[in-house]
Amino acid sequence: MFDILMYLFENYIHSESEVYVEQSELTDELIRAGFNRAEIYKALDWLEQLADLQHCDELPYLNVKPVQSVRIFTDSECEKLDVTCRGFLLFLEQINVIDSETREMVIDRLFALDKAYIGLEDLKWVVLMVLFNVPGKEQAYAQMEDLLFDEPTGLLH
Repeated sequence: MFDILMYLFENYIHSESEVYVEQSELTDELIRAGFNRAEIYKALDWLEQLADLQHCDELPYLNVKPVQSVRIFTDSECEKLDVTCRGFLLFLEQINVIDSETREMVIDRLFALDKAYIGLEDLKWVVLMVLFNVPGKEQAYAQMEDLLFDEPTGLLH
């Protein structure tokens, strides 16, 4: 499913081509690209649920704007997200790329993936997808895009 999300993001969203495509046409294209129909439906559902998170009153953590808080990860979150991933989420909050609301959206979408373990690169892509889908986060999206695609040059001290 994650490969399909990456394919869609790179070919439709990140490329800035026309974003609106009929679901049946998109499904047919993904099948021609070699993806499994069941996985395609899971990926499309994942994207739909991401869009729904913006308008969700059922998830109270998305409506709370704490002044300052510390996120304590559950045991299951620690199993899926290693210390590097958790540290990266904290880093993104500290540099104001994400806030507590988008962090929780990212965690929600990570746990909706069919993966037992999430690597740092996968996490970065999910953050990028979430930021792209949240209105008003254009600057944060650009910052995250820089973090994802800009390779450091020169000596690192």
